[in-house]
Amino acid sequence: MESRKLQRVGRSTITVSLPNKWIKENGVKPGDIVFIVPEKDGTLRIVPKERFYQEDIEEEYIINADACMEHGLLEKIIVGAYLHGKNLIRVISANRIEKNHMDEIRRIVRKLVGLGILEETENNVLLHCSLDLTKFKFDMLIRRLTLLVLTVFSEAMQAFLKNDDKLAQEAIERENEVDMIYYLATRLLLFAQEKEEIREQVGLTDVVFLPAARSILQSLELIGDISEDIAKKVIALKEYGERPGEEEIKKVYKIGERAQEIVKTSVECIFTGDVRLANKVLETKRSIKSEIEKLFYELPNIPYLRTFVSCISNIIHVGSMSAEIAINKALREQSDSLKDIVEIVKHMRAKPT
Repeated sequence: MESRKLQRVGRSTITVSLPNKWIKENGVKPGDIVFIVPEKDGTLRIVPKERFYQEDIEEEYIINADACMEHGLLEKIIVGAYLHGKNLIRVISANRIEKNHMDEIRRIVRKLVGLGILEETENNVLLHCSLDLTKFKFDMLIRRLTLLVLTVFSEAMQAFLKNDDKLAQEAIERENEVDMIYYLATRLLLFAQEKEEIREQVGLTDVVFLPAARSILQSLELIGDISEDIAKKVIALKEYGERPGEEEIKKVYKIGERAQEIVKTSVECIFTGDVRLANKVLETKRSIKSEIEKLFYELPNIPYLRTFVSCISNIIHVGSMSAEIAINKALREQSDSLKDIVEIVKHMRAKPT
């Protein structure tokens, strides 16, 4: 950072010189036009004319399918390109795109909102994303993702309680919707990180909150994955043939109900800023830990049964992370729930001359 002294020119004009390093880096010279953009925090941003009018260059992301020999690699690269805001993704092959690669492309396209196959030949597939991210609000996507994750978890636990493999299969299929919203919200978040001007439109005005927002998304997506795993184990347990007693099943199910409440309340605290409720969630997590450990060793040694408890424990651990984020966010925003807890007193510090 450099300090500059303001100079008066004439009766009403005040000027400041620009750093020489900045001038060289941006290629400006005397007589060029620059734009001064006032920011909300009171600062001014200086933008060279060429940059101000520069049109966004549409990049075409070309992926060589022949080099993606490992299983799932092509799919993951397409997802990465989508998350980083690429609207044109082309998959090519020197000869013919293999069937397993086409299966990967079609499978992942169904999970990426706005992305579709625009052109397709035997050695060339063009994917195009026609999505206006400014039409979405980040908090709306978080709420939607939370609802979907809790639905998958609830269906998996209901399937366990009722020994219903059809309901378990529904939970597994619904997890695809979780992935869709997760990928969409992540693309929106990364877009907001790069494009300062659209943060207000999508509800992400606080730059400091952006890393925490990514953590919330990742934790919810992980809970969806764990819930899907529970549903798969319900089916596996039924195929195994030996079913636990009703008492053991109900004990596990009740722990699952408490886990759902922890996840739901943790996310809600992010929006309400209720630090007392967030703290209650974290204390509940601590108290339930010993109950889970006791239940784990009390359960009969039936395949997958203790794994259910382990999965629920992981969901509680991951789900409560949002409560910690909620407390930190409330402190930064000086939430109303802190009025009788925290008082902020500002002291002026003398700067060295």
